[in-house]
Amino acid sequence: MFEIGLSRPLMRNSTRNKRSKVPPDRLIRAIFATVIVVALTGGIGAGKSSVSRRLTDRGAVVIDADQIVKELQRPGEPVFDAMVARWGQGILSDDGGLDRQAVAAIVFADADELRALNELVHPAVRSAMTARLDELAAVAGVVVLDIPLLAEGDAQKRGASAVIVVDCPIELAIDRLVESRGFDRVDAESRVAAQATREERLALADFVIDNSGDERALDVEVDRCMSWLSTLDQTPWPKNLPESDET
Repeated sequence: MFEIGLSRPLMRNSTRNKRSKVPPDRLIRAIFATVIVVALTGGIGAGKSSVSRRLTDRGAVVIDADQIVKELQRPGEPVFDAMVARWGQGILSDDGGLDRQAVAAIVFADADELRALNELVHPAVRSAMTARLDELAAVAGVVVLDIPLLAEGDAQKRGASAVIVVDCPIELAIDRLVESRGFDRVDAESRVAAQATREERLALADFVIDNSGDERALDVEVDRCMSWLSTLDQTPWPKNLPESDET
């Protein structure tokens, strides 16, 4: 049992008392947590961002891994510095920021370079997402961890109670990248191929949102997802609290 606010003499007089390794602020948030935490993922072109916006419109709080990546890759940040150290000035734009297209040209053409990028970025993203979730853990409601590359990482739920996968056929995803986002088809195909397979993502799913239809069909799917979310138990947070030490 964790003890909060015990005086020092009382703790000395009991041989069975234990001291928690967990910082008190995190422990208190864990005790009073009323949040449901779920992970959201989907392949490029599947429409995950469209689902994320709809979940936000319906009251969920979204922690967006892509946005965190952009923050971590700003000039002066450790991740930015590490990327420049590895790939040189050629990945910088004229204003000194990161040229994302230049980075993409490197990493999507070489699996080893993509792996190196992920090793630089993913630990920092996980840490930042955990910190933001800590801030929200005592808030009632649904928190969505928007993680595009969940299946490419350690395939864990990252502390979430469940995983939602946004799914559509691969050819449809490629068509969307070309028609709606201006990708060259070869580039679109290489980016899809660099990610986990559709089957690998679906294997993680506790709930699948089918985004093979139109906007109205997606609204129906997201409403169905929200109804399912209301059936989930609250998520204990922080996850995997360390055991106490003997005092």
